[in-house]
Amino acid sequence: MKRIYLLGLVALILWACDDKPENVVTPNKAQLEWADAEIGVLLHLDMPVFHPEYNHRAYGTHPDPMTFNPTELNTDQWIETAQKLGAKYAVLTAKHGSGFTLWPTKTHEYNVSNCPYKDGKGDIVAEFVASCRKYGIRPGIYANMATNGYLWVDNPGVVQPGSPITQEQYADIIQRQLTELWSNYGELFEVWFDGGILSPAQGGTDALGLLRKLQPNAIAFQGPYGYENLIRWVGNEVGTAPDPCWATADSTTNSDGVQVIQGLNGNPNAPFWCPGESDFTLRRRESFEGGWIWHTGQDDMLYDIDELMKRYETSVGRNTNMLLGLVIDNRGLIPQPDVQRATEYGQAIERRYGHPTATTKGKGNEFVIKLKETTSIDRLYIQEDIRYGERVLAWHIEATMADGTTKTIAEGTNIGHKRICTFPAVQTAQLRLIIDESKAKPRIRKFAIFEE
Repeated sequence: MKRIYLLGLVALILWACDDKPENVVTPNKAQLEWADAEIGVLLHLDMPVFHPEYNHRAYGTHPDPMTFNPTELNTDQWIETAQKLGAKYAVLTAKHGSGFTLWPTKTHEYNVSNCPYKDGKGDIVAEFVASCRKYGIRPGIYANMATNGYLWVDNPGVVQPGSPITQEQYADIIQRQLTELWSNYGELFEVWFDGGILSPAQGGTDALGLLRKLQPNAIAFQGPYGYENLIRWVGNEVGTAPDPCWATADSTTNSDGVQVIQGLNGNPNAPFWCPGESDFTLRRRESFEGGWIWHTGQDDMLYDIDELMKRYETSVGRNTNMLLGLVIDNRGLIPQPDVQRATEYGQAIERRYGHPTATTKGKGNEFVIKLKETTSIDRLYIQEDIRYGERVLAWHIEATMADGTTKTIAEGTNIGHKRICTFPAVQTAQLRLIIDESKAKPRIRKFAIFEE
């Protein structure tokens, strides 16, 4: 009896060790929830919507706040559109390059309280968050502190000669603005630092301490180094993550969101869980401001569904989240053609990947799907159970042909939260996912296949 007990105890210890091997980094609760969200939207509304000729680097030429007047603004319409896409979170650009803020900041006069919108009594950030909560979408805030045309500040948050303020004063303004955004609107799902943020040693503010204090559960895109819930840029704004794209990284990026940087693939042996987020626009990159900001006469400059589906497959399908840029026009609405295309996009994703032909899951090095009859299969996805980290280092998938031979139809290195594979259709009644190399016992959350 003692021998049986001891053997059972040893087996239990080995099982526990396998669950938490030292060489496997795991995500925290916030990062797990973020990965499961998969799709978000990024909404831009700034002075160039009303003044397309404005250049925020032409300091001293910022438009009068009284010209900011979205007479039909409706944040419910924004979030309804996000919902039709299938988005689970939305990020609002509360302040972009001009320096004009969509909330009534107490740090300077260049804000929504000094424009005609709601006779100066509006708070677009508050309306946006309220709409998110109404529709069950997780709210996020784009807090760009790297540029500010009104205060003569340029990347990565450096006050330029001739500015009405000093670097020390700007650091104080950042501190106060972030405190307003992170204190007054409830819990946020994600905060965006496009272009990063200067540390106190560089003349910036203690964003790390403030974030930990005020929004400890928020995911931070290009946020302060050392923050627990960081995500990284994938090196472009076209929805194409590098391949492979590991969720672990040696460090985080302080890029400006435009330049291609080294180390975009991550590193399977790195110490930090810092997955990628792939941002891209619904409008074509050759449209105004790369498709991020509305401009009259460009409502037909939208990517078609095939192009957008490819971006889904190279963002969500390469172990990153997808963040789709939607424009807000001078009425304060997402234009109807954009609403229609976003709706079609969501329907196409659901139609193509929402209903697998067959699935399996479990622990181990081999996973088999057997069909009742020969079927034409042309796509699939694999998910690791990332609660236990990214364990798989190499894998391939074999299809059994009608004559009993096997054919490798897909192969790769990392899997992570989700890996989508497309390939010329094969006629098969059996597919095998084989893990060729791993750090620890693989845990597959789902292996799903789809008919042509």
